[in-house]
Amino acid sequence: MTYAEFAETQDKSALRPLARAIYFWRKTFNIFEMELRKIRHDPFNLLTRAIQPLLWMLIFGQVLAGARGIPTGGFSYIEFMAPGILAQSVLFVSIFYGLALIWERDLGIIHKFLASPAPRTALVLGKGLGAGIRGCSQATIVLLTMWLMGVNVDWNILKLLAVFATVLLGSVVFATLSLIIAIWMKERERFMGVGQVLTMPLFFASNAIYPISMMPDWLQRISMFNPLTYMVDALRALILVGAESSYGLGFDLGLLAVVGVILIAIAAKIYPSFIT
Repeated sequence: MTYAEFAETQDKSALRPLARAIYFWRKTFNIFEMELRKIRHDPFNLLTRAIQPLLWMLIFGQVLAGARGIPTGGFSYIEFMAPGILAQSVLFVSIFYGLALIWERDLGIIHKFLASPAPRTALVLGKGLGAGIRGCSQATIVLLTMWLMGVNVDWNILKLLAVFATVLLGSVVFATLSLIIAIWMKERERFMGVGQVLTMPLFFASNAIYPISMMPDWLQRISMFNPLTYMVDALRALILVGAESSYGLGFDLGLLAVVGVILIAIAAKIYPSFIT
């Protein structure tokens, strides 16, 4: 082999990882684009999903705003609760995302995906990012509601971008968890039952509507293993003027990222079993 042939071989070897990365993100974007088309064909669904967080803020928040004894760190209860309600809406939108996967399996769409050479991780991540767009629409509505209610929101552009990045990351985590449940359950009725069982413990075993210090010791320990706890902590530090993260913003986002990677790997591994 001549030196020129050897150099050409080395160049091709160096380009292979880059080519694989480009291929992976292209396939991820294809799935993501498909999820966007679903939203574009049914935008009314986004508005109906926005009703629940608005009711929590306008009714539940107003009722408890006059309650005493809830340590909110110097913030009004509405200010303290609003980031938690945003996280809750992301959780509720994402945790039932697997229902669409069951519907796609029944229509034979999943079979076509699995017959393609697209990486399984790209199929899972693309769907998770699609859930993230729905979560970002919830974030926009909640932030506007907070502004109308007089909440002292930090409108720094970098922090707002970080808010949407946190929402996107949290959506991927809970949507991927939902996909794993859907692959495991395989039936709509069983999936809905498990999804409903999970949402309330995840929500109430977090710092969304009350501080963790108010919880009994056993529930405080459980909350430390709840991804929603760290999502709320990050959102509260980013949205409210003067708020600080209890665990460190980098730790919150890093933990969500690690959990997301683990769940995506699990979902990609068991994805083919969904059609059997």
